[in-house]
Amino acid sequence: MTIRIQIDAAGAGKLRGDTVVIPITRRGETPSGLPQGLAALDRRMEGRLSDALAAGDFKAGVGERLAVYGPRDGDLVRCIFLGLGEADKIDDNAIRDFGGRVGRETVRAGVGRVTLVVPAGPGLVPERSAPLLAEGALLGGYKFDRYQSAGNGAGKKRTANPRLRIHYTRKVKGLPPLRASARRATQIAESQIIARDLSNDPPNALYPESLARNARRMARSVGLRCTVMSVPEMERRGMGAILAVGQGSIRPPRMIVLEHGATARRKQTGTLALIGKGITFDSGGLSLKTAAGMLEMKHDMSGAATVFGAMRAIALLDLPIHVVGVIAAAENMPSHMAYRPSDIIETSSGQTVEIVNTDAEGRLVLADALDYATKTFKPDAMIDVATLTGAAMLAFGPWATAGLGNDDALLDELRVAGEATGETVWPMPLLEVHTKAMRSKVADWKNSGGRDAGISTAGAFLQGFVGDTPWIHLDIAGSGMTGAQTPLHIGGGTGVGVRLLTEWARNRCE
Repeated sequence: MTIRIQIDAAGAGKLRGDTVVIPITRRGETPSGLPQGLAALDRRMEGRLSDALAAGDFKAGVGERLAVYGPRDGDLVRCIFLGLGEADKIDDNAIRDFGGRVGRETVRAGVGRVTLVVPAGPGLVPERSAPLLAEGALLGGYKFDRYQSAGNGAGKKRTANPRLRIHYTRKVKGLPPLRASARRATQIAESQIIARDLSNDPPNALYPESLARNARRMARSVGLRCTVMSVPEMERRGMGAILAVGQGSIRPPRMIVLEHGATARRKQTGTLALIGKGITFDSGGLSLKTAAGMLEMKHDMSGAATVFGAMRAIALLDLPIHVVGVIAAAENMPSHMAYRPSDIIETSSGQTVEIVNTDAEGRLVLADALDYATKTFKPDAMIDVATLTGAAMLAFGPWATAGLGNDDALLDELRVAGEATGETVWPMPLLEVHTKAMRSKVADWKNSGGRDAGISTAGAFLQGFVGDTPWIHLDIAGSGMTGAQTPLHIGGGTGVGVRLLTEWARNRCE
């Protein structure tokens, strides 16, 4: 279920809709009053809007909501005041979050046709606010309900997508460019929603081969090139790391390659590579997780979902740059075929790895993916995205993504893109001592350095497989899946990184 969004501009006197949403700001502790241009709407509500604000109970703080019901014989069922907070503190994140709350109102049962009235006011300039409101509404209105029956309020039998009209009461210079900017924002948000769906899918529905089928289907729909390596080809390429991780499961691993904008664009703008960890279920292998620790491990492919979504968005925007997405997909299961602690495996790079803990499997599949992308495409910059360490969850929770790598300027580019999209990237150190901690006495590397500096030691291991390629590792273990509710998501897979990476690729085109 995806909200369908329409943008228009005119006076508010003849608005149509069952539910009208009105943003209210405040100065200090005092609501700013009914926005200019809504007097005719108030008359249709027989003065109930101005009366409700005059009563003083609604303070217009961020997150506050007040429903005002229309007269029984009127043509409006309800108007809903949503607080925007301090008028002089409305930034892009505030507008996007407000859009998320409007999206949640739109999918609420029984609200019918929903219109958001956007009055003239600080921070709500149409050119700035339209894409942010549209993006926020889609993300905030998201619900993963595909496995619920219609009798539980959702499910397969619901066919009509809810509709949201964003109505500006001020004059707009040109509706077509405004609608185009909102459309671009919705394409990116829809790609993040697809990433959420992939992350939230149960492991009996999403496994390496079904993820590959999804990638092929998506690639055909948006014009990406897609190739999928199965076990025989990975064996020929010497990808011993991903094969070791996947050998304990009856679901064999896959290496999925998505490509946008090859040929002439590559010569003009260079190549970017996005690498995603795609562990479709992580039991921990023979180093078995606890029952509680295993419960959310369907989300361990959230890095792959991010790359999947970002590649879709980049294709839909038709960015003039060559971008490659590589997804290393495997299922980490215990069985008589599973790889073992103390095994020594050989990666496609020729380097060997001592297995210290089979639950440190994500960095192994990434090692082969990074090596493949580096040698095959020789990218100018490479980003990997992974739910890699519990240390990142403890350090950042759901509020930020850890970033580290071998190129400070590249990390700064990602931080800037994160600030623009509301997806914070926070730098972590990557020192020589972290590399030393990952060296093995019996092989080139070991796959775990213990509890100390877990984010950085994992990054140091990955650095060993990128050569001289400018590279950043994004650890989304905390930000990629969460039980917390925000205006933009209700828990589960967040799809974090889709907007960040799309913005970064777009900036690279300038």
